[in-house]
Amino acid sequence: MLEERVLELKQFIAANDGRNAADRGFARAVDDLVAAFYDGMGHIGAFPSRAVFDLFLIKVLYVERRSAHGDVIDYLGEMLESFLYAHRLFPAGEDGKPRRVYFSDVIDGERRAELADGDYEAYKLYADSALFFAGVFRRSLTRRRAGGRSPLRRGAPPQGIDASYYITTGKASYRMASQQEEAERTRRRDTLERLAEFFEVYAAALHEVSERYIVGVDRQVVTDKFLDTLNRYRASGDAEALIDLRAYASTLGLRDTP
Repeated sequence: MLEERVLELKQFIAANDGRNAADRGFARAVDDLVAAFYDGMGHIGAFPSRAVFDLFLIKVLYVERRSAHGDVIDYLGEMLESFLYAHRLFPAGEDGKPRRVYFSDVIDGERRAELADGDYEAYKLYADSALFFAGVFRRSLTRRRAGGRSPLRRGAPPQGIDASYYITTGKASYRMASQQEEAERTRRRDTLERLAEFFEVYAAALHEVSERYIVGVDRQVVTDKFLDTLNRYRASGDAEALIDLRAYASTLGLRDTP
């Protein structure tokens, strides 16, 4: 059901492509779905990962940041789902061990050929990983050491790199991907150009999605759920309400819950 309702939201966005049509009714529908995601946290069922990622992106990017392009939301949802598989974010090197991809890998012809089938896929793979690190993993990035190489020069970057490295090189890689014939053939040239131009906006949105929903929770929604469930338990003594109540309390870091 959640998947179907998210699809309806995406169809609405697509029908209004080029302008943001998130009125109060649309925003309320999104909030209702986010709240539904947190229903029954003690025994929550499995939701399709793609639908969940799309929902969070619609909330953070379309409703709150007033984005006007559904193609970017669709692209980012696909990207987040693809990176559930570690081998895509950390492809195997010559020794078969996972490794992080750097910009130096995609500007070197031989190493680029090892990453993917064709320049287009290699540029896009690096750009996606750069956006993912700059957004989802922003807190784990360290500042680059003084005297380190420029992000655009050949050679491995220093061990301590910050978000600016991924922002600079990710924008460049999206631009290079957009200039390939495959970008036109797959009808993604406009999307890739938008990702390059507004890289920082999308990185900030992904960071918020991560903080609020992936590695964290929307505390306001969970608090409301906790209070509603507490009242339900006090009124009925229902065993399932108690399971949910304890789950919400644990998420909020509360103690002394029944």
